[in-house]
Amino acid sequence: MTYKHLCTEAAMIALRAGDFLHRELGKVSGLSIEEKSFNQLVSYVDRQAEEMLVEGLRALLPEATFLTEEATVVAEDGEWQWIIDPLDGTTNFLHEVPVFAVSVALKYRREIVVGIVYEVNRRECFYAWRGGGAWCNDERIRVSKTSELSQSLIATGFPTSNFERLPQYIGALQNLLRHTRGVRRLGAASVDLAYVACGRFDAFFEYSLQPWDVAAGILLVQEAKGRVGDFKGGDDCLFGQEMLACNANLYPIVLPYIQQAFQ
Repeated sequence: MTYKHLCTEAAMIALRAGDFLHRELGKVSGLSIEEKSFNQLVSYVDRQAEEMLVEGLRALLPEATFLTEEATVVAEDGEWQWIIDPLDGTTNFLHEVPVFAVSVALKYRREIVVGIVYEVNRRECFYAWRGGGAWCNDERIRVSKTSELSQSLIATGFPTSNFERLPQYIGALQNLLRHTRGVRRLGAASVDLAYVACGRFDAFFEYSLQPWDVAAGILLVQEAKGRVGDFKGGDDCLFGQEMLACNANLYPIVLPYIQQAFQ
């Protein structure tokens, strides 16, 4: 199977999981919500959506292993590995804030080769396969062409449970607030990255991220001709728990602001 075929089939599976999320919006009672750790919420919706994804993706590519947020399947490494967040933006979902998504990525050896982010409420399916460009609902997408920081709109994610680097984060936020058109916080990193890929945001940065938060979005930005990296300017953004994603023009401009704050 080609990467394009895998992407197309996996996108259909993600859409079905997203439709389930949409049907359950507003139906989750407080008794059904668990706190995995401080400010890390989960409900039966996350777990059932993940089970749907695992079942469909396992049938699509039986030899692949899984790395999933809710651990409904044992995490194993492998030559092929699906990296899944069944509901990115759980807190938004539980509060009926309409920004949440299904995120599915396929890693072959050390490289992400398929990435899908289905933003449920706008019915926007962002997808990419290695070498095939980035797309949204059958339309080709690309990062913005903004080259002036003063004309840029930046996305970020606030720390919610890991506050060890909060002073550095506030420093970066102050730097960018003073030199950009503004900073937005949606509450779902996969959506932030999809919006960088399609040019709605010019850049995104966050720390304390997990692989399932960013795996699909990494490929979307790369295939949309953008750049991704860690706060040191390296490429350890999948497992390194920190991310800077920009259009190619702004990457070398934004990176020093991040490095200065997080040094």
